[in-house]
Amino acid sequence: MIRSEVLKMMLPVLRDHLVVCNIGLPSQEMHMLEDRPGNFYMLGTMGLASSIGLGLALAQKAPVVAIDGDGSVLMNLGTFSTIANNQAPNFVLLVIDNGSYGSTGDQTTYAGRKTSLTAVAQACGCENVVECTAEETPQVVADAIKAQQMTVVISKCESGNVKVPVIPLDPVVIKDRFMKQVAALNA
Repeated sequence: MIRSEVLKMMLPVLRDHLVVCNIGLPSQEMHMLEDRPGNFYMLGTMGLASSIGLGLALAQKAPVVAIDGDGSVLMNLGTFSTIANNQAPNFVLLVIDNGSYGSTGDQTTYAGRKTSLTAVAQACGCENVVECTAEETPQVVADAIKAQQMTVVISKCESGNVKVPVIPLDPVVIKDRFMKQVAALNA
């Protein structure tokens, strides 16, 4: 199962929540699968979906799921320490670990070699880290949201991409409609 298939399975779980999605193909796949105002598509800033998601969770009460990739998390390993030391019970970080830099041609990441993101997150002090298969991901994330306990989910899947169109929305439009959704969920 590849990332786009994991994201498709996740749609019913994410539908009522705020989602911050990693740059490149993951954002394009989410947009193609189910565009909605509660999705914040990252069009730049590789490695920061987890940081933006945590900041959003700390600033308001609605559940936030940040979808990141192994390549992006490897570019911002400090995110695990930041998550561990800034408790937000409404935050779930979903790392879709396909062992590759999917948006740039499927080059192997270190997570696709020796580095265990699960072990790194635990070593940084993240208390609730769950590694799961692609097929288990929707239930694991749903359980994490329901538990209201900050959770890092490492979803292991295969490398591979589907052809997706570019997101036709202006970044300002993405931001404005997302901010309205945040306000509505916190009213």
